[in-house]
Amino acid sequence: MSSPAILPVTNQQATQSNTPAFRTFLSRLSSSLRDSLSQRRPWLELADRTSFARPDSLTDSISRIRKNLAYFKVNYAAIVSLVLAFSLLSHPFSLLVLLSLLGAWMFLYLFRSSDQPLVIFGRGFSDRETLLGLVVATVVVVFMTSVGSLLTSALTVGVAVVCLHGAFRVPDDLFLDEQEPANAGLLSFIGNSAAATSAAASVVAGRV
Repeated sequence: MSSPAILPVTNQQATQSNTPAFRTFLSRLSSSLRDSLSQRRPWLELADRTSFARPDSLTDSISRIRKNLAYFKVNYAAIVSLVLAFSLLSHPFSLLVLLSLLGAWMFLYLFRSSDQPLVIFGRGFSDRETLLGLVVATVVVVFMTSVGSLLTSALTVGVAVVCLHGAFRVPDDLFLDEQEPANAGLLSFIGNSAAATSAAASVVAGRV
């Protein structure tokens, strides 16, 4: 007596069960982005030429960078993101590889219903096997191809631009809100970003 066939993950039932989790993730991501962007400072204030001056010392530079980072945190994050986006758009192959990797994580693991097995070429894969395969693929893509060096270079350029601006922008005219201390500014922004991925993280924790 033959065993019943294993249903592929691409059937209609699996697609319908994945939809709520995917929509929840997109909703949280969109909400987090809106909350973060609402904290951005005017770009004219960021580029005010009258507020630039050479720092007196390395200590003065570090102090300026910390204060400007707390005040312009969202603007700086946008600048780094734009540098990353420009680098990826100028290298379409790397962009395609990263999008494929992201799609594999999302639809083969994160938002795939746990009661629907993954079947490739007639062979079923457990959640642990799928996770291991995705981790290996991520390591190969990031560390053994030009994608990793491209991301590293883009991040280095973005951070350098932010540090250069922060070191030369005099922060004496900047006033943080009383509810937002300088040391907590960046942490708040990171917290909003982390909230966007909490749904995906909970899925991984539940599967492992």
